[in-house]
Amino acid sequence: MAIDYWTNIFTPDGLRKMYTENEELAPVVKWWSMDERIKGYEPDAFVRLLDECRIEKVYVPSFKMQSYKRRAPILSVEADDVRALMAACPGRVGGLFGIDISLGMGAVRQLEIAVREWGFEGAHIHCNGWGIPLNHRELYPIYAKCVELDIPVIVQSGHSAEKMPSEMTRPIHLDDVALYFEDLRIVASHTGWPWVEELIAMAWKHPNLYIGCGAHAPKYWDPKLVRFLDSRGKGKVLWGTDFPVVRHKDSMEQVAAIDLKPESRALLMRGAAEKVFKSLKPGAAK
Repeated sequence: MAIDYWTNIFTPDGLRKMYTENEELAPVVKWWSMDERIKGYEPDAFVRLLDECRIEKVYVPSFKMQSYKRRAPILSVEADDVRALMAACPGRVGGLFGIDISLGMGAVRQLEIAVREWGFEGAHIHCNGWGIPLNHRELYPIYAKCVELDIPVIVQSGHSAEKMPSEMTRPIHLDDVALYFEDLRIVASHTGWPWVEELIAMAWKHPNLYIGCGAHAPKYWDPKLVRFLDSRGKGKVLWGTDFPVVRHKDSMEQVAAIDLKPESRALLMRGAAEKVFKSLKPGAAK
């Protein structure tokens, strides 16, 4: 049973608010031909999809994004919306708490409540719109709280598809973070593209830094990434979709078509996630 470390809110209403009503994400829907995918699923239908694809659990972020040009919020998937999905799909949906960087220490306090009281299992950061890099001092209190709570942080990595500065999430910035917070489990998402090799170097160097493949269909993965996860990077790469960017079924079929060692495939689809999310039981099967 696979684990998807990043699936966006998947209900029709949630996807409508996230994409079609979002002035900066709506163009991405057309550019990436996502019209069909953003129709979404009601919770019961989504669980049936997970069963069909042999996916045990997905992690859904309460997304916080700011417009770089207007310096104003443009996307807010609320924690209550994710909590509702966690309740509707018990054991199949985990929560990632989205960080509103503008709140400063208020975001730190919110994160603690989300984890200790609401059952969220990680933090989620998309810092491009704020115009600050991943190693900026404003994020260090969040990283410290993640260590204290023993939860991972999942971060946007690589370029930004939105009209925001991509330099903010260049993988090399995570070098400082991983050096300072040696106990912080970091998942750098989106393969780090176009700096894939740079992210591979960071994941190879730091035991606590992992690569997430969300938002990139496996058939387009950089060959260097495939070689890494099948060799010296076994157990350092997590499978994910960033649905609706990539369909779960399409991604599963494309991974199956990649020539991988059985151990590497198992670590990609589940084993690496078990290292990152402490609530997962090793080797669950069905």
